[in-house]
Amino acid sequence: MTYLTDKYLNPFTDFGFKKLFGSEANKTILIDFLNTLLEGEESTIVDLTFISNEQLGKQMVDRRAVFDIYCENEKGEKGEKFIVELQKSKQNFFKDRSVFYSSFPIQEQGQKGNWNFELKAIYTIAILDFVFDEDKEDKEKYFYKVKLSDVDTNKVFYDKLTFIYLEMPKFTKPLAELNTHFERWMYVFKNLDSLQAYPESLTNGIFKSFFAEAELAQLPLDKQREYENSLKYYRDLNNVIDTAFDDGKELGKA
Repeated sequence: MTYLTDKYLNPFTDFGFKKLFGSEANKTILIDFLNTLLEGEESTIVDLTFISNEQLGKQMVDRRAVFDIYCENEKGEKGEKFIVELQKSKQNFFKDRSVFYSSFPIQEQGQKGNWNFELKAIYTIAILDFVFDEDKEDKEKYFYKVKLSDVDTNKVFYDKLTFIYLEMPKFTKPLAELNTHFERWMYVFKNLDSLQAYPESLTNGIFKSFFAEAELAQLPLDKQREYENSLKYYRDLNNVIDTAFDDGKELGKA
């Protein structure tokens, strides 16, 4: 199992992502990560409840959606819903898919009888291992927060539907230049599997927990095999993408 030369999990694999962020045991890690992304919002997460990640439409003919992570803010009256998605490769109409997925938490809030249509806020967070074509020229911007806004005034028209996109390939800051908690999260997410030791400059305790959970050596043998399969799929996918890109360049030269 060649991956054991690495010290830490790759969080871009399905296994790594769900192990680090999608388990009840590591809920505090997800809460800290989400609260970092929500800075500037009214909401602060104290506790989360994981919800079934498979959602069905209201009608039999409706499509189903399977989220990577789906959870709800447990404390307080707001009860915001959070969809967290990891997208490893470029996908046509990914933004459309984000909007479609957000419709499921909206539908499930519908109530029979006398209902005033008040909705709880929905946040869709997408961690992208690629860059949208339309964003490639803006090499410095990797964090996008999108809400329904008036096109003339740019004022937020509706603040209960939010889409957050993280274009991970654009984040290139080295460890020594990290200034904010958000930047530290971006760094550890992007570089985790290439590190051989915990960076002592990451003094926040949540990162110590994160790195401890990410250690490959602490996985039982069956989980190591499961991770190996997940890592192989991720690497094969990247190889297919790289090959298609190279073939496209050669075709362009012809």
